[in-house]
Amino acid sequence: MRHIKLAPNWLRFLIVVVLVVGVFFRFFNLDGKVYGHDETYTSLRISGYTTTEVRQQIFNGRVLNKEAFAKFQSLHPDKSLSDTLKSLVIEDPYHPPLYYVIARLWAQIFGTSVTAIRSLSVIISLFVFPCIYWLCRELFHVPFSVPFLAIALVAISPIHLIYAHQAREYILWAVTILISSASLLRALRLESKRRVSERTVTWGIYTLTLALSLYTSLLSGFVAVAHGIYVVTITGFRWNKTTRFYTLASLSGFLVFTPWILVILSNLLQFHRKTAETVGKLSLLTFIQSWLLKLSHIFFDLDFGLENPFTYSMTYIFLIILGYSIYILYRTTHPKIWLFIVSLIAVPALPLMLSDLISGGTQSTAEQYLIPSYLGIQLAVAYLFAYQLYDGILTFRRIWQTIFVLIIVCGVLSCAVSSQAETWSSQGVSSGHPQVAKIINRASRPLLISDSFGINYENVFSLSYLVEPKVRFLLMKDKKIPKIPKGFTDVFLLNPSSTSRQRIEKKYKSKINRVYSNKYYSLWKVAKL
Repeated sequence: MRHIKLAPNWLRFLIVVVLVVGVFFRFFNLDGKVYGHDETYTSLRISGYTTTEVRQQIFNGRVLNKEAFAKFQSLHPDKSLSDTLKSLVIEDPYHPPLYYVIARLWAQIFGTSVTAIRSLSVIISLFVFPCIYWLCRELFHVPFSVPFLAIALVAISPIHLIYAHQAREYILWAVTILISSASLLRALRLESKRRVSERTVTWGIYTLTLALSLYTSLLSGFVAVAHGIYVVTITGFRWNKTTRFYTLASLSGFLVFTPWILVILSNLLQFHRKTAETVGKLSLLTFIQSWLLKLSHIFFDLDFGLENPFTYSMTYIFLIILGYSIYILYRTTHPKIWLFIVSLIAVPALPLMLSDLISGGTQSTAEQYLIPSYLGIQLAVAYLFAYQLYDGILTFRRIWQTIFVLIIVCGVLSCAVSSQAETWSSQGVSSGHPQVAKIINRASRPLLISDSFGINYENVFSLSYLVEPKVRFLLMKDKKIPKIPKGFTDVFLLNPSSTSRQRIEKKYKSKINRVYSNKYYSLWKVAKL
């Protein structure tokens, strides 16, 4: 690897400014975005209730106000931390409990408001900076250049900001991936030195952080596989002291995770049902477009969507930068460096991509499942800039300095737009809620009718945060024709089936008109004939 000098003063100043801006955007407008359907599930788990209890108590055909939802989104004296764990065991075995336990304890101190719950993710996101610094120090053995460039890229990365603002476990997962990776590299480095006690402690840290990562996301198993491939390869496929220590540490980490493995095994049917919900039918071209779009979102995201031609041009630019980054890594660094980064990028992503292509799933199109790969990409690009920015021919240095500044500008612009938006494409089915809520709120005495099938369950919870107190809900536990009470000026149906619409039109001799729709769901209004 070429000797990389200390960064010039202008670059140090820029990185400090970028870090300050990134931290500011993490704390800015925390309650501005829609509290999405996934986040309402987080609050449900924190409260200790299950979806079964919710369906029994409020999907009962009675008229409710928005306050009826608050019981299942806040703490209750009758529910404890054990109820949070129990709800995960019964209904969400594919979501390990670490984040939800932390969130429950956090809520007991700071409350269950949107700002309070999301602030936990913000605080966790700040640990990404020291963790990626440590990982870069262990990987590249340089004091400033690569670590601080990586911090700058992460600070204004649109993806990092999105998950720093979400009441979900994904930013915690990023932190555990970084810590476990850094501790693994340090343990491997200490194997060549006679520091027995420090080496033992470091392997212990790796065991602990691997277990914590598994307790945050089941997909950490792919990260562990990437670590294993890396260790086996750099040791020349030999069974020696290093591989013995690694095997013992990794097996110990999985042993600590055994209780949750047993939970999954005892709920295989539920686990299969939940994971099967991500199955869809997408063409190969759509997959490729989605993967490229997610790649560009690491550095630039104005939520233009796949249809915008500007989006395509940006995805190809970042694809070229990534390809060149890996090429420079391979040509200028020791295999112990480039192999680690390539493994972190490829191993967690390839199984999801291949599975989707074979079975027709959509897991590889979800940004949150590719976080390990995104971290690896950011490490590769950080090294590219460290290599090119202030070494070599002056003309090339100027070009790469300009490219770096442009990427920083793209990231800052993306964060500025995202932090002030009501919703974002990453929120999926919740992305249309602001428009739906505005339509309903315009009525003087509105009634919203829905059932608990499909995505309707989480949609009504998410909408309850946006509608005004005058809005009333009529929630059905089945698909029977609802008994619409009198006294409401406007009656809305949330995502009704065509059969339900026809039966309601026939019973009430009314016409039902669609007033909003997107690719996820629709809103209909009952109009008197």
